[in-house]
Amino acid sequence: MRLSLAIGLGMLAMKVSAYFLTGSAAILSDAVESIVHVAAVCFAAYSFHLSRKPADASHLYGHAKIAFFSAGFEGAMILLAAGYILLECLRQWIAGLKLEHLGWGTALTAGAAVINGVLGGYLVWIGRRQSSLILAANGKHVLTDCWTSGGVVVGLILTQWTGWLPWDPICGMAVALNILWSGVKLLHSASAGLMDRADPAVECQLRALLERETTQHGISYHKLRHRNLGDAHWVEVHLLYPPGTSLGDAHRTATAVESAVERALRPRAHVATHLECKSDHDALHPHEIETAG
Repeated sequence: MRLSLAIGLGMLAMKVSAYFLTGSAAILSDAVESIVHVAAVCFAAYSFHLSRKPADASHLYGHAKIAFFSAGFEGAMILLAAGYILLECLRQWIAGLKLEHLGWGTALTAGAAVINGVLGGYLVWIGRRQSSLILAANGKHVLTDCWTSGGVVVGLILTQWTGWLPWDPICGMAVALNILWSGVKLLHSASAGLMDRADPAVECQLRALLERETTQHGISYHKLRHRNLGDAHWVEVHLLYPPGTSLGDAHRTATAVESAVERALRPRAHVATHLECKSDHDALHPHEIETAG
């Protein structure tokens, strides 16, 4: 995160310099996106620090869900930047376009695109390797910045090649629409995590694991629930035992099932089981909707 912040500040300085050299609307849009990026990285760095704190008396499940707030904040900031870029490109186009020193502006922007491409790829890679939504979201934002700069470079080259100045705001608006889509996707992933939307892939993996483990121990299961905590999965499931099973045997079997799921599910999993007897379950819970395995 420190590396991302340091490079983000450097890229912002390069793009602002390029804008003052050229007066390009497209470069301005790129610079505005970098301002948003620096603000988002600051919030992401704080979120990353907080997410690593252990559970305490007021946060019994830990602090890792701040990752979803961080991703949502980045998405919201991207949407604001996209709106500003669109308005500014239209304003400059209507007011009259005047561009200077396009060669230097193109070189600075292209350099920023290359650096952000390398950094963004590294952040996404390390974020997926460490199962960190915060790092991965920040990496995707940096890659968005890379594509933004690339679009600006295309606009500047077209402007120099054809001499038609509107290429500049047109490419700026295209860049804005691209980062708008990235912001929407980040907001969607953040809302899914905050609302505990079930991941179909995790659901499928859990059911396969539980089918295997319960069949192996001669029991069954139902009432499977799971949620993403940000850095781990919380899993709850009821285990159904044959009549006459001793509490000690049931506990040992439940522990074995829990351990098998926790070993298999990535990045980490916390599994809680509830033990029930199959013979009187329906009498004790007549109104339950079964999701048995």
